[in-house]
Amino acid sequence: MKRKIITIDEEKCNGCGVCASGCPEGAIQIINGKAKLAAEIFCDGLGACIGQCPEKAISIMEREACAYSEKETMKNIAQGGQEVIIAHLKHLKDHGQKEYLREAMDLSADNNIKVSLLKKGEACSCPGVAMRDFPGEAQIDEAEDGARKSQLRQWPVQLHLVSAQAPYFQGKDVLLCADCVAYAAADFHKDYLKGKPLAIACPKLDGDKERYIEKIVGLIDKAKIKSLTVMIMEVPCCGGLLYLAQQACDKAKNKIPITCIKVSLKGGIVRGN
Repeated sequence: MKRKIITIDEEKCNGCGVCASGCPEGAIQIINGKAKLAAEIFCDGLGACIGQCPEKAISIMEREACAYSEKETMKNIAQGGQEVIIAHLKHLKDHGQKEYLREAMDLSADNNIKVSLLKKGEACSCPGVAMRDFPGEAQIDEAEDGARKSQLRQWPVQLHLVSAQAPYFQGKDVLLCADCVAYAAADFHKDYLKGKPLAIACPKLDGDKERYIEKIVGLIDKAKIKSLTVMIMEVPCCGGLLYLAQQACDKAKNKIPITCIKVSLKGGIVRGN
């Protein structure tokens, strides 16, 4: 089909990467020191990248190109996390792309991506899922009054909401925990959580297990985590979380060690299996 799409003058391009970071759809990549339109299907032709280019190397032209796909674009950017999705939605809203915006919001809801719209269609994130990093606070074992301090290092923790781009996951040993574990294991913070970024999930009740696999693959390949410890309860259904983690490890390009800790219903550690 013939449509508007960006074109990049490689002679002018200095490979700074500003256009790539300014493309909410992830259509531009820096390859061999030059900006490239990596996938026509992700380029909406609205030109958000043009104003970002210091060398004026990008323009819009009308030519034969693959049709833009909002569905494929959302799949492409979803692993970038909440902020990237919000940037994309704002981009669509600012350019008056109501149909694409509506489709993107529906796709977000279908895939448990937590975004919402304010008045006049302005996109925003829920304060409850805003990324927060507080490692310094989590290193203190006891407060001045003798009370034990939380060892939680970041927010959010739910596996659907965490982002492989978050700085606290980069190159770390990660704890993936079934929801019920922290209630059963009395010394969960002191013995298991201390010093580790956390993700939690319920393999029985949570939806979209394939998305969980993608999330864990993202942690392994994008955040390049060093190891993964999976804590589950001894009940059979809880083993599904370990299975998802193993599937993700098999699918990931990087190979990391994975360890399982199984907790009994009374809070002890189950040995021997």
